[in-house]
Amino acid sequence: MNPQREPRLAEVAERAGVSVTTVSRVLNNRGYLSQQTKDKVAQAIDELNYHPNQVARSLLGHRTNTIGLVLPTVALPFYGEVAVEVENALAEHQCQLLLCNSFGRSDRERAVLDMLVANRVDGIISGAHNDPVDDYSRLRQPVVTIDRELAPHIPNVRAQNETGGRLATELLLKRGARRPALVTSRSHSRNLRERGYRDVLAAAGIDPTVVTVDFHLPEAERARTMEAKLDALTPQADAVFATDDLLAAGVLDWTRRRGLEVPGQFKVVGFDGTLAATSASGLPTGCSLSIVPPRVIRTGIDAASPCPKPAPTACCACSWRATARWTSSSWPTVWSVSRCAAIWRRMRRGSPWSRRAHCAWSPVVCCRWTEVLPTRRGWSPSDRRVR
Repeated sequence: MNPQREPRLAEVAERAGVSVTTVSRVLNNRGYLSQQTKDKVAQAIDELNYHPNQVARSLLGHRTNTIGLVLPTVALPFYGEVAVEVENALAEHQCQLLLCNSFGRSDRERAVLDMLVANRVDGIISGAHNDPVDDYSRLRQPVVTIDRELAPHIPNVRAQNETGGRLATELLLKRGARRPALVTSRSHSRNLRERGYRDVLAAAGIDPTVVTVDFHLPEAERARTMEAKLDALTPQADAVFATDDLLAAGVLDWTRRRGLEVPGQFKVVGFDGTLAATSASGLPTGCSLSIVPPRVIRTGIDAASPCPKPAPTACCACSWRATARWTSSSWPTVWSVSRCAAIWRRMRRGSPWSRRAHCAWSPVVCCRWTEVLPTRRGWSPSDRRVR
């Protein structure tokens, strides 16, 4: 055999002394085969350094076992940790991740979607936060969004950002802050964390102060921009609510350079609870949303179902415990957020019970101060709680 050429399945079968069908069954783990036969095939594969042709497999099975993940940039700790958790979840189901960064540009996001469709991914998870991109509604692949509502029929896994913004701002006021400012990477009406901040200050009769620092700026330029804006802000503000931990880390660096004691002279609250930002900068205890939250209800639904009702969302609130109540006694589909990618298998199969659960029953997700209800597989028609 030419060492420059990839070995073929027939050559593996010949080396193992079995049929091509037997080798295929070993590779796909189908049917009963003796351990001796499996060992012979495994030895032949190892000797020939054979690797199955995934392109041919996808053409035959009409699946690529690949999920596309679109994020603003994995340079941000939050999205980097999201990518890790999604990849781990996919690995449990023998699926691969095709990771793409939109870098805050709608044109880049459209180009990424075209590339994912051209590569025949089995589904797409979108966590980009650009202006709404209509291309998602035209996709044939199942789509799930992270912290982004695209359309009523597209499932969304999100935090209760507005509630989290309120909690963070209320915490600063309770700790003695009189003029808390907001530092965010994007200030607009869809920024729910900012909306929560503004609502609390409006109720307290305090004028809001919003500082915007674009996270797509180069790191050195972003640090200089933040420093200049915080220097201009200092006489008017005695606390900062940073809408993500990377910004909070930058604020803490600024306080150290200016000799401000935290939290005595200046108070800082971050958001997201990312391990990298928290451990690197010693973020103070504040309002955080864990990347792998045991307190988030994971709701798996069939995104391909032609259901006219809005798709339910899985949600949680910072420092809250989430429970879910279902309006019917039918068997719902319940998943975890860090394993949300696992729903693609059921989506592609189009299992009847998941379609019924999606079309017929509407879950009402509520948050309360209570412990998490343990998630188990069992479901009793008389039990109205997620079990």
